[in-house]
Amino acid sequence: VQLQASGGGWVQPGGSLRLSCAARGMNFRIATIAWYRQAPGKQRELVAQITSGNSPTYAASVNNRFTISRDNVKRTASLQMNDLKLEDSAIYYCYTFYGRDYWGKGTLVTVSS
Repeated sequence: VQLQASGGGWVQPGGSLRLSCAARGMNFRIATIAWYRQAPGKQRELVAQITSGNSPTYAASVNNRFTISRDNVKRTASLQMNDLKLEDSAIYYCYTFYGRDYWGKGTLVTVSS
């Protein structure tokens, strides 16, 4: 199983970014895919996840600003991040449990003016 995250970058407060997680080596359709983030000096935290049934959940801090989605044909999960805040700066990781934990390499999101 391989997860490849992409789409990070620098953005000013209030801006938007879209992250993408591409999966290989797994039956993508049956997996719950999640996005986590870790800021310097902080623990990794769950940002959003989407089930195989396309049901999303969000951390309270990102609710109504971030949207997680999946494309089972392309085997990708995306995280649309709007109205970004300084505190959203972190390394973002995609994750799935498929027999065991699998983490993609992180993608850095920097929100600053």
